[in-house]
Amino acid sequence: RGLASGTDGESRLARLLREKFPRASAIKVVDISGGCGDMYEIHVESEEFREKRPVQQHRMVTQALSEEIKHMHGLRIFTSAPK
Repeated sequence: RGLASGTDGESRLARLLREKFPRASAIKVVDISGGCGDMYEIHVESEEFREKRPVQQHRMVTQALSEEIKHMHGLRIFTSAPK
């Protein structure tokens, strides 16, 4: 499912992540709360993650979304560097 067809929350979070990770080769945001915007699953593949441990990668994502996370019940984060 493309980002353009997603919910407003998905689009907003994807835009923030694209601004924070301009070298990202893939960003996917999915509202897994049934559409109410309380829980998201985020996948980010970015060169910025190379040589960083997963906990450091996830911290970068949570810092990028720090204001939005305050209003969420849950967040699943998946990160990687391009192969």
